Parts: sequence; C-alpha cells; structure tokens
Amino acid sequence: MPHTPVSVLGLGLMGTALASALIKAGHPTTVWNRTESKTGPLVAQGAVPAATARDAITAGGPVIVCLTTNDNVRALLAPEAEALAGRTLVNLTNGTPGQARELADWAAAHGITYLDGGIMAVPQMIATPGAYILYSGADEAAFEAHRPTLAALADTKWVGKDPGLAALYDISLLTGMNGMALGVAQAFALIGSAGIPARDFAPLLRDWVVAMTDGLVPGAAEAIDTDRHVTDVSNLAMNREAHPNFLRTYADQGLRTDLFEPLQDLLDRAVAEGHGADGFSRLSTLLKQD
Repeated sequence: MPHTPVSVLGLGLMGTALASALIKAGHPTTVWNRTESKTGPLVAQGAVPAATARDAITAGGPVIVCLTTNDNVRALLAPEAEALAGRTLVNLTNGTPGQARELADWAAAHGITYLDGGIMAVPQMIATPGAYILYSGADEAAFEAHRPTLAALADTKWVGKDPGLAALYDISLLTGMNGMALGVAQAFALIGSAGIPARDFAPLLRDWVVAMTDGLVPGAAEAIDTDRHVTDVSNLAMNREAHPNFLRTYADQGLRTDLFEPLQDLLDRAVAEGHGADGFSRLSTLLKQD
C-alpha cells in the first residue's frame, strides 16, 4: 500500500525533525521554509522542495505546519485559505488553547479540517520511543484517518474534540516540567554556593526528585479528584513554618529568592483559610483567580 504524501511547512529544528521522520517512514514529503536554504538537508534525504507555501499545500495529503508562534501560522496561511479548503491542516506549533480554538474557527469557516497538536518531545526524540504528540480537533474521524501517517512522528494521543485541549494538555505538562526545572536550577545554585561541583550533587538530586515525584503525582491527583487533602506526611502548616528557612538560606548564600518567595504567600493563605492540616495538593485549589 503506498504511503500517504505529506507537506511540512516550517523547517526549524522541530519542523526539520518531523519532515525527516516522515521521509524515513517512506512518505512522499514536500517541504517549504521561508529561508529556502533550510530545505537542502531534507532534499538530500529525498524530500521535494516547494518554491512557495501554496505549492507545498497543494502537493497532496495532510499539511503539517510547525512555526515559532500561532501568529506566524495565521499570517502564513490566511492568504492560502482557498488552497487549503478541503484539506486537513495539522498545526504542531506551540500555542495557547484560545489560539487553537481561533485557528479552528478560521479553518472551519474556510472548509479546512483542523487538528491541533502538542509535541511532548525535543527534536532529537522525534520518531523514538518515549516521544508522543497530543491531538485534538472537532473532526476525530480525520485524526483517525491520518493516524498511521502521524504515527511516523511519535506515539499519537487523542485528547478530545475541543481544539484547545491539545494545547491545554501541552501547557499543563510543560508547567510541571518547568516548575521542576526551576527547582533544579535553584538547588544547583544553592549547592554550588559552597563550591560543590554540580556533577557531584547531580546523582543525589536526580534520585531525590524521581523518588518524590513518583509518589507525589498520583497521590496529588487522587487528593484533588476526591477533594481529600489531609496528609500525615508534611502538612502545609509545617511547611509554612519551615519555608522562611529556605528563603533565609538562599539569601545567606548569596542567591536570589525570587523563585520561591511566592510560595510563602500561598502557604500563608492556605493556613489562614484553615487548610494547615492539608498536603501540597491543596495548593492547586488555591491557584484559581478570584
């Protein structure tokens, strides 16, 4: 059975990795980038270069777009609405749920089938185990139809018919990662203030973070879904009293305290509102804007 042709618009690091994976999987792949020279390495792998975005769009098959921002996507595709009509547009550009819904509405108004995607991988992970891409959109049948092609990029995960859900999942997962990365950065800065090499400290930090998150994530999920946050491990009242020690240590070691100061305010509020016996899962319910 012949492989489905695909077009890829946008050849940054991620777009190039996506196109390369499609080529290696045997899909006839047309590529376009505003800077034409970026098509060279992919052409050497077997891709067909398109002189214009419209040429790529009309080459056949689903159109995958991966640009820097969704504003770039809208600016690029708005003049090409007629060419896109009747085709499936797969937008793998990082953006907000609201932007995804706006693009989906625009696409629907022009007869374009729209799928939004959130890539949970760095470019080097594309087409390797562990990489996955979240998809959402009003037309689940279109996703299923193109799923074999999209599987060449990464494991595919459908999250719902609301076009904004893939972006919401994406930002939520990245939020967890970024929060962890900030804590890791602060930890390395703190241990480094005593002249201890980061590589010496890294094994301890890795094992500690893995051990803690292994229980924290499923435990917090259960507490949030059942609204039962009381803990016998380390409650918020205890953490409220201990947190000034963190801030004081950072300052004494010559470090900025900006990253962790907001946590003190949140702990103070939690205890003031009667949640002192609860665990950290309670904080997620206090983050909603009034």
